[in-house]
Amino acid sequence: MTGAERRNQLIEVAKSLFAERGYEATSVEEIAQRAQVSKPVVYEHFGGKEGIYAVVVDREMSDLRDRITSSLSSHRSRVRVEQVALALLTYIEECTDGFRILVRDSPVGASSGTYSSLLNDAIGQVTHLLASDFGKRELQPESAGLYAQALVGMVSVTAQWWLDERNPPKEIVAAHLVNLCWNGLMNLEPEPRLHGSDSAEA
Repeated sequence: MTGAERRNQLIEVAKSLFAERGYEATSVEEIAQRAQVSKPVVYEHFGGKEGIYAVVVDREMSDLRDRITSSLSSHRSRVRVEQVALALLTYIEECTDGFRILVRDSPVGASSGTYSSLLNDAIGQVTHLLASDFGKRELQPESAGLYAQALVGMVSVTAQWWLDERNPPKEIVAAHLVNLCWNGLMNLEPEPRLHGSDSAEA
């Protein structure tokens, strides 16, 4: 096995263990044992557990970010919403271990390269898109950030639920998400207000 092949093998083994057990519960010894190498081999390639974890997270983040960014920039209107939802669900389907790692807590001291930071990036992109659209529809562009938080949060939380459920199929989940997102966006009130009895009295 070449050095590059060994490195990739260790990354895949570590990814599987981190997904199963989490960062804290996984040891270099377990990674080495499952890869059938000695501990020094792992240290030689990555310097330790934190090093190999950082590589795993970086790879998964790049993959997922590329999928979402491509979906946000390559389509228009409703198709864009559909493709973003499908991109996230497809990543979960194809890279289950990677997604489990991303949604877990990162090691202490990690400030970037987390699922949370990825969602913040997505919220920024969606805010920009909504602000532009709201301006054309005489809605309040300054509220675009709030709606972006709600939309990204809805898709993200549903995706985490689907991680374990896997039913219904991803296409149906995406269709329902789009149904709620799209029809909600198309029927926004210019000046929304609460209609409950308490608000009416106020």
